[in-house]
Amino acid sequence: MAQRVRSRPEGMKRRKTLVAPPFGTMKRGWDAGSFVMRGLEKVRTECSVTVLAYNLRRVLTLVEMPQLIAALRGAGSGRNGGGEPRQRAVE
Repeated sequence: MAQRVRSRPEGMKRRKTLVAPPFGTMKRGWDAGSFVMRGLEKVRTECSVTVLAYNLRRVLTLVEMPQLIAALRGAGSGRNGGGEPRQRAVE
C-alpha cells in the first residue's frame, strides 16, 4: 500500500482534503474518538447518528434557514403525492 501511495501522491492529497476533515472534526472537535456502545449493530447506529449530526451541521452552515425550509417543504411533494410517509423497502 505504501508503494501505491508513493506512486500517486495526488490521490493521498485529495483524500486528505475530502475524507480526513470530517473524521477529525468528529473525533477531536466533538470528543467522539471512541465508541461508547459495544456490539457491531450498536456501534453502527452510534456512528450513523454522529455522521447524521455532522451532515446536519454542514447543511445549516452552508444553507440559509429560509432556503432549507423551502427545500424541505418541496421534498414533501415527492413521488407519493406528499403528506404520506414513504414506505421503506424490506431488505
